[in-house]
Amino acid sequence: MPTVYKVLGQSNPAATTNTTLYTVPSATSAVVSTITICNQASSAATYRIAIRPAGASIAAQHYVVYGATVAASDTTALTLGVTLATTDVITVYASTATLSFNAYGSEIS
Repeated sequence: MPTVYKVLGQSNPAATTNTTLYTVPSATSAVVSTITICNQASSAATYRIAIRPAGASIAAQHYVVYGATVAASDTTALTLGVTLATTDVITVYASTATLSFNAYGSEIS
């Protein structure tokens, strides 16, 4: 089973919109080591991150972060070590369109 270390996903979502950051491909599992949230604005912003098993509709139990704040012109790095199975989805949400999300980790096929 080869392991590929890579950028798993990058997104600059529209404000107040649930957006897919990463979906685990078919016949693959993944380990998300780090997610960064970068705020390019001159004011603070809030964000959410959810892990949806098998692409389930988003629900309260899926959130790993809810309403956290990123200061103006700052970046937050979350070291998670989250394991994901085929078709699991990472969903992100930002209070403004000035946040960008990056997920780093490995895929195992």
